[in-house]
Amino acid sequence: MKKDHIALTVPAMGEYAKTVRMTAAELASKIGMTYDEVDDVRMAAEEAFVFACDCLGESCAITFAFALTEESLAIEVGPLPGCDGDHQARVASEGYAEFILKSVCDEFSIDRTAEGGVIRLVHYVAGKREDAGA
Repeated sequence: MKKDHIALTVPAMGEYAKTVRMTAAELASKIGMTYDEVDDVRMAAEEAFVFACDCLGESCAITFAFALTEESLAIEVGPLPGCDGDHQARVASEGYAEFILKSVCDEFSIDRTAEGGVIRLVHYVAGKREDAGA
């Protein structure tokens, strides 16, 4: 199974949200996702971007690592150094992001590393998931 890797690094500024959304949507379309699946991926990428911007200042950059297979699109966002604290606003933002991302992704997690938080998202192409019973 072939796996393509694409990296996109953008400033943590709202005017780059469209760049992230459109890149994610194009990659989802490339592997044969339906219109609704592409829309879910687009929403997930934007929500991950907004959450990352909440964690970082505008002087920072956000890296999106996309991994494509015939069965799925995985997105890793980070590391996000500002997402390793317990500030109340960040906790509320994370809760909202978690709610949205769990509803539009097949897999979602925010993992803590020494460098900060890393958002991990996976969306499977309908009918192509190897372990479809899972």
